Amino acid sequence: MSTAHGSRTSSSGRLAARAAGGALRVFLVLAALFWLLPTLGLLISSFLSPTDLNDGGWWQVLSEPARLTASNYGRLLANDTITGSLLNTVAIAVPATLLVLVLGSFAGYAFAWLEFPGRDWLFLLVVGLLVVPVQVALIPVSELFGTLGLFETTAGVVLFHTAFGLPFAVFLLRNFFAEIPRELLEAARLDGAGELRLFARVVLPLGGPAIASLGIFQFLWVWNDMLVALVFADSAHPPVTVALQQQVRQFGNNIDVLAPGAFLSMVVPLVVFFAFQRQFVSGVMAGAVK
Repeated sequence: MSTAHGSRTSSSGRLAARAAGGALRVFLVLAALFWLLPTLGLLISSFLSPTDLNDGGWWQVLSEPARLTASNYGRLLANDTITGSLLNTVAIAVPATLLVLVLGSFAGYAFAWLEFPGRDWLFLLVVGLLVVPVQVALIPVSELFGTLGLFETTAGVVLFHTAFGLPFAVFLLRNFFAEIPRELLEAARLDGAGELRLFARVVLPLGGPAIASLGIFQFLWVWNDMLVALVFADSAHPPVTVALQQQVRQFGNNIDVLAPGAFLSMVVPLVVFFAFQRQFVSGVMAGAVK
């Protein structure tokens, strides 16, 4: 009797668990679709003519798909300002990301495994720099760049992004590198490996997930930045965020350029994120342990 009752209870429990799991999945799918709705609207708007967009919203293509056209992208690719701004953004984002990865990796290894005077105090100073907002540095850095001749140059924007990306890079990579077993490093030293060889042959391969996640963080921040670009970038050769802002007409939105341009500027960081999402998750989780 008790066995039959327990069987009915376990069966009902499993049924309830499955129902709850199914409801949760439905909720998560609906939440994901709701979150993706603006992106879908932007994508469809980029294939609609300005006249069709003025006549109604992007959802009109659900009943009239023939309204879709690729002419907006043709005009966009013929717009030298937008195509040039995409190249300018690449010229800023790639060096700023690589510099942060290289310098942050060296500094993270030094703070994790090298002994030198004031190491802990310097690391606390680096951590303290994480709370410094970008806006605080705009005026003094502008004066410094003006003196050095870096104002309104690509090199100036790259240096600014590198300087503000390094504190987080050092913090993340130091925590990750500190998790490497000491015995592994000591065994490599006993085999005659110097610090540089140890760093290149042991630490960097093990730190791949953290470095990949850091690269995603830095690339997304630099690619989507507009404040620093507005202040320091060359106004004649702006990055894509500033170029799109400049495309806004005086009496309305230049939607035939803005919609496809905004979608293209969004696709690049999305591709980067999804290409390295596994390393991103594992790197962030590991870097947050210690």
